[in-house]
Amino acid sequence: MHKVNGLNALLKTCSLALILFGACTAQAGVLENVKAHGSLRCGVASDKPGFSIIDNQGRWTGMDADLCRGIAAAVLGDANKVEFIATTGKNRFTALASGEIDVLSRSTSWTADRVASLGVDFTAIWFYDGQGFMTHAEDKIAKLTDLAGATFCLSPGTTSEQNLADYFGKRGLTFRTVVIEKSPELFAAFQKGRCNAITNDMSGLAARRALFNKPDDYPLLPEVISKEPLGAYVAQGDAVWRNIVTWTAYALITAEELGVDSDNVDKLHADKTASADVARLLGTDGNVGKAFSLDSDWAYRAIKQVGNYAQIYDRNLGPQTGLNFPREMNRLWKDGGLLYAPPIR
Repeated sequence: MHKVNGLNALLKTCSLALILFGACTAQAGVLENVKAHGSLRCGVASDKPGFSIIDNQGRWTGMDADLCRGIAAAVLGDANKVEFIATTGKNRFTALASGEIDVLSRSTSWTADRVASLGVDFTAIWFYDGQGFMTHAEDKIAKLTDLAGATFCLSPGTTSEQNLADYFGKRGLTFRTVVIEKSPELFAAFQKGRCNAITNDMSGLAARRALFNKPDDYPLLPEVISKEPLGAYVAQGDAVWRNIVTWTAYALITAEELGVDSDNVDKLHADKTASADVARLLGTDGNVGKAFSLDSDWAYRAIKQVGNYAQIYDRNLGPQTGLNFPREMNRLWKDGGLLYAPPIR
């Protein structure tokens, strides 16, 4: 009888939670599953230099891969406790909603339709981007409208085709498409001349172009036709896990703003005279970690083991990488960019 009454009470509690908050907190959370599993299952692209790709030593590298390492450091205490799972544009959200992966860190754009219809939640903007175009130098294309009636190579399951249709439709222009799922095959088709241009996020085009034997043969057009705020997604219904992923990204951005990096974080962590903002970030003041169901050193570990946002950017996209992708919009807000993290307090 007590069990029945307890179940009825739980159902009433869950019903009230559904009414007030849209979810019932009685279900097992991703945080508990990650701890039980002993590693973070991170969905990534397998072929995007600078964001997620396996290097010559067999190690995953890139901005998106490092975000997952930061989350693993915050949750599990070890940035290396990540299981990287390659996903495609077609299966990435299914893998997340089904629980095959714990977080999708795949340079995926934040859109209303995805949040409304796919059972996923966006976390924090990790990289500001926009849709651009790469052409063949021999075609002497100066601007996008010169490609009226042309054939475009693009990936399925992305926002690229709709953005292209919107842009050309508004101008009464026609186009054709060649849709190929795997990026290596897509870019190979473009280089072989199966399409007049290839369209994707500018960062993806620039990163892939840097790997071509003759990059100058494939110019990037000046037009950027969309806003593509990129970042990690989690499955809907777990506010605790969404907060952890969101605020780990914000902690790494905040660390750059406050001048905290992997080299000085130990000193600042022990410094009793550190500013209030630094103390709250590193967990020596306040109880943000507890509110996130973590310990006080969650952000300290992420910064110590992975670095702040600037270190992550420079390591993966900076001049020493050969990609040399300018930060531009991804500079901190105080440096004229769009990168902005809410206060940790």
